[in-house]
Amino acid sequence: MHIDSLVHTGPNGKRYTRHLLRESFRQNGKVCKRTIGNVSHLSAGELAALRLALAHKEHLEELVSLKTEVVYRQGPAVGAVLLLSQLCQQVGITAALGQQKDGRLALWQVIARVLDQGSRLSATRLARTHAADRTLGLPPFDEDDLYANLDWLCAQQTPIEDRLFHWRYAHRPRPQLFLYDVTSSYLEGQDNELACFGYNRDGKRGKKQIVVGMLTDQDGWPLSVEVFAGNTQDPATVAAQIRKLAARFGGGEVTLVGDRGMLKSRQIEDLISRQFHYITAITRPQIKALLADGTLQLGLFDQELAEVVTGRGERYVLRRNPVQAARVAARRADQLATWQRKASTQNGYLEQHPRARVEVAVRKLTALARRLKLDGWAGVEADGHRLRVVLDEPERAKAAELDGCYVLKTDLTPEQASLTVVDARYRDLAQVEWLFRISKTAMLELRPIFVRLAERTRGHALVVMLAYQVSRTLAGMWARLDTTVEEGLRELDQLCAHEVSVRNAYAFTQIPRPRESVQALLEAAGFTLPATLPNSRRTAVDTKRKLQDRRK
Repeated sequence: MHIDSLVHTGPNGKRYTRHLLRESFRQNGKVCKRTIGNVSHLSAGELAALRLALAHKEHLEELVSLKTEVVYRQGPAVGAVLLLSQLCQQVGITAALGQQKDGRLALWQVIARVLDQGSRLSATRLARTHAADRTLGLPPFDEDDLYANLDWLCAQQTPIEDRLFHWRYAHRPRPQLFLYDVTSSYLEGQDNELACFGYNRDGKRGKKQIVVGMLTDQDGWPLSVEVFAGNTQDPATVAAQIRKLAARFGGGEVTLVGDRGMLKSRQIEDLISRQFHYITAITRPQIKALLADGTLQLGLFDQELAEVVTGRGERYVLRRNPVQAARVAARRADQLATWQRKASTQNGYLEQHPRARVEVAVRKLTALARRLKLDGWAGVEADGHRLRVVLDEPERAKAAELDGCYVLKTDLTPEQASLTVVDARYRDLAQVEWLFRISKTAMLELRPIFVRLAERTRGHALVVMLAYQVSRTLAGMWARLDTTVEEGLRELDQLCAHEVSVRNAYAFTQIPRPRESVQALLEAAGFTLPATLPNSRRTAVDTKRKLQDRRK
C-alpha cells in the first residue's frame, strides 16, 4: 500500500495535485494496482505522516524510536523561487510560455534573470541551489540547453508577446496610446552578429553596440522588444512598431508617442496613412527654424503652456521647464569655469616659456571651446605674449534663450487631447527611460551580453523584458515596505527548505516557518508558503563540464 501523487496542468494553465491511496498486487503474473481512496483533501503534514506510517507498517513499534533517527539537512533555497513562480503566473508569463520543455526552461531563465543576473552558465548553477526543479517541473538541462532555448524564444517571440498582451487586456479596453523609445547597449566583444559601430548613448567610444527598441502601453508596461543592428538610426526602427500596432496591438484611434528626432516626416506619413496619431518633440535646430520663420514666438515660452496651430493641422505645444533651465545654466557655467581655468594654465605656461608660441595656445583653447559648445560666445585673443579671454555677452544671452525649452508636435485636435494631456503623455516617455535603466545596468543587466548569434541576442532581450514585468509587479507589491526588490529577494533567498530523512532514507522536504521580516514580504505579495515541497526525484541539472566529469 502506498500514496500515489501526481501533478498535472489544467487547460487554464493552473497546476493541480492529486493524492491516491493505492495498493499493488499480482494477478496472473502481472502487477496490478487498485485505488483504495482519494486522500487529496489531507494536509501536507497528514500526508507525510501517512507515508511514514506506511513505510513502517510491518514494524509499527519502531515509530516510537524514530525521533532519535530523524535527520534534518539544509535543502535548496525556496522563498524567492516560489514567490517568483507565482508572480509569473499572475502576469501571464507561465501561460504565454506554455508547459512544454522549452516553455519551462524559458520560465526558469526569466526567474533566474530576476534572482541573479548573468550568463546561461550561471543560470544553470543557480538551479542547483534553488528548488527550481520541484516548483517549475524542469527537465534535465545544462547551459547548452539554455542557449538553445534562446533560439526557441526568438522564434516564438511574436506569439508569446501576443498571448501576454491578450492576458493583460482580457478584461479591460485595449490601449489607445503607446510609448516607444530606443536605447543602445555597448558590447565588450567583437563577434556578436548584430554588433556595429553607431551613435553610442553609453559614451563608450571604440566599442560596438546593438540598438534595442521598446514598445509599451501608456502605463509603461512593456509589450514588445526588438533588437536591431548597432548602426540602425532611430527613425528606421519605427516602421516595425507601426506594423505591430496595425496588426497586433492597435485598435481604434491609436496614438504613438516617440522621442525627439524619432518621428520624422516619413514616419508621420506612415502613421497618418493608417489613421494613427502621433506625439513627439522637435529638435533645437527645428525650434530655431520655426522661430526664424515666425511660426513660433519666443515670448510663448514665458507661459506655463502655450500652443500654436498651423494651417496644415499640426499643433505645437510649447513649454519651458525651469528645473531643466537651471540645470543647463549650471552646466554651462561649470563648462565656462573649466575653460577659463585652462586659459589661466596656458597663460602660466607662456610666462614660464618665453619661446612658446601664442598661436598654439589659441588653437588649443578654441578647440576646447568648440568641444564644450562655448565657441559661439567665448573666445581668446593674443595680447602680446599672453591670452585675453573675450566673452560676447549678447551672444551668451542668446545662447541661453532656449534653456529648458521644448516644443511638442502632434496631429491630435484640442478636442481629442488638451494641452496638458499632450504634455503629460509625452512626459510619460520617462517610464520607458526608467525601464531601460532597470533593464540595462541596474537590476536585470541586459549588458553584458554573453551570446553572439542574432537569434540568441533577441531571445536574451525578450527574457530581460519578461523579467522586468515580474520585477515591476513585485516592486508595486513591496512599495509600502522599506525595501527594494533586490533587497527583498536576497532576504527571501535565505529561506531554505529542510530535507527530512528517517534512518538515512529520504522522507520529505519541509519548508520552515519564515522569520518575521520574510513573512512580511510574503504577505505584501499575497503569497502563502506551502508546508512541504512535492516528493519528486531531483532533476539532473548540471553544467556541461560537471556532466562530462561524471560520465568519465
